[in-house]
Amino acid sequence: MTIQIYTMQTPEEALKIVDLGVDHLGITPSHCGLPGEINYEIARSITDALKGKAISVALSVDTNLDTIKDMVEAVQPDILHLCGPEDGLTFEDLNRLRELLPGKPIMQAISVDGPEAIEIACALQAFADYLILDTQTEDVIGIGASGRTHDWNISRKIVQSVRIPVILAGGLTEDNVAEAIQHVRPWAVDSLTHTNHYLPDGRFYKNLARIEAFVSHAKGP
Repeated sequence: MTIQIYTMQTPEEALKIVDLGVDHLGITPSHCGLPGEINYEIARSITDALKGKAISVALSVDTNLDTIKDMVEAVQPDILHLCGPEDGLTFEDLNRLRELLPGKPIMQAISVDGPEAIEIACALQAFADYLILDTQTEDVIGIGASGRTHDWNISRKIVQSVRIPVILAGGLTEDNVAEAIQHVRPWAVDSLTHTNHYLPDGRFYKNLARIEAFVSHAKGP
């Protein structure tokens, strides 16, 4: 089972998390007020530190193709994670983004808020290398960072219906990740909210003990 953890804020934090057996490490290079966002310079220092050790994944909620391209060129992640508003990028936009970023793998977020997510996932797989199934919240721009699960029955049907790897996200913890894997059968699982240690001012850093437990329960004995 592949493990993806968001969101790294320093190279030192990222390397500690690699040592716990995490495969994909997410970063949030943004100026949109997203949880754990960092500037491009820090993000690049993290992707540089991870080379040869783990896969770096950079998240974008932007709908401007030039802005997305500039971020990817500045940060140089292994994978681009698109999780902006569902109507933010058209199929034409996604085709154009492929042309602007040749060879760059794309992870496309799907908001699993009803059975229609299955049809959306089947359509979007043509423009992506991975799908990440997540939960949308009004509190955060784009898809994800809700800390809430969604209907795993729908997620399972998506896994059964598409031909590309699927990452299950949304409210996963060390206590429910094994059950989620057994039910949905994803290629990978993802955690942000429930592997954080929150500070009184709302900022956070990663909780290494919870990540270690998450990895252990996800990968099994």
